[in-house]
Amino acid sequence: MIFVVRVSTNKEDQAIELIAENAKTKKLEVFSVVRPHGLRGYVIIETEDLKNAEKACYNVPYVKGVIPKPLNYSEIKNIIEPTPEQIDIQEGDIVEIITDPFKKDKAKVVRLDKQKGDAVVELLETAVPIPMTLKIDNLRVIRREKKEEEEINLLEG
Repeated sequence: MIFVVRVSTNKEDQAIELIAENAKTKKLEVFSVVRPHGLRGYVIIETEDLKNAEKACYNVPYVKGVIPKPLNYSEIKNIIEPTPEQIDIQEGDIVEIITDPFKKDKAKVVRLDKQKGDAVVELLETAVPIPMTLKIDNLRVIRREKKEEEEINLLEG
């Protein structure tokens, strides 16, 4: 059975470790304890029943309580198994870097590795372009460089 455990915000990882350690010490039937990506203040515990979940969480720092209503896997599947977002960045795009230390700097995408989620970019406002590898999540497309073929098609059409 799957239960939701309320925990202190930003203490989810510590709570998971302590719950797992507590369950192991007490030899409880706890199969997994996970932190859903992007969900703050909650962890999910998979146990045989509510009693095991409550025993695993009893007197554990950062734990505020177990929600007694069990969940079906279908209810939390999209939280545990996030679907990969479509990457809408192409080589030649002008992008803005949205994370430090180069926040708000403009760059041109030189190469993409969509499998790894990386992009090699060159900063535009530097004297010498230096290639940097950044996560695609840290980039926002500002301007898309149209390919010559698209421009010719537009002119002919």
